[in-house]
Amino acid sequence: MNKNLIGLTGGIATGKSTVANYLAKTYNLPILDADIYARDAVFIGSPVLSQITEKYGTEIILSDGNLNRAKLGEIIFNQPEERQWVESVIHPYVRNRFSQAINESSAHTLILVIPLLFEANLENLVNQIWVVSCSPQQQQQRLIERNNFTTEQAVARINSQLSITEKIARADVVLDNSASLESLLQQIDQIMLRDSILLELK
Repeated sequence: MNKNLIGLTGGIATGKSTVANYLAKTYNLPILDADIYARDAVFIGSPVLSQITEKYGTEIILSDGNLNRAKLGEIIFNQPEERQWVESVIHPYVRNRFSQAINESSAHTLILVIPLLFEANLENLVNQIWVVSCSPQQQQQRLIERNNFTTEQAVARINSQLSITEKIARADVVLDNSASLESLLQQIDQIMLRDSILLELK
């Protein structure tokens, strides 16, 4: 069976989770999430966590043995070369988890939520790319409100990713999340009907 593998991506805080949740709830589509796999990659005692600890020292670990994500974030979002190193350690694990989940699934259509789809060169995992977009100003404001970031922290995270303009240029489908939630959901419904995906869902 040839599967329809939709790569759902976009900038940070553009609304990827909102789209994924709607596709799961309304269209009963299985969701595979790169963020979940990336968190799994650094479980206590994992080889990936050991590599990170070896590089940055035990201060990168919380008292309960888990990764101090806030501390690591401050390192990698201010130093591109450090971010690239961490991603090079985590991304192979994430790719393997995706491949395993795809092979094991009996569903015809799967949604792969991959925030760093382009940055991690994971386009070959999917056969259709959906990009969720909004303005950089909206991204910044949403990040500040959602994560209680400072302006500098929000900007650093936005700038660490490929620009939304470049992602849109490489997309098969663009969902504009700069207006209302209702508008976003209507766009999803129109795309689903236009592509006749509904007729093929299992």
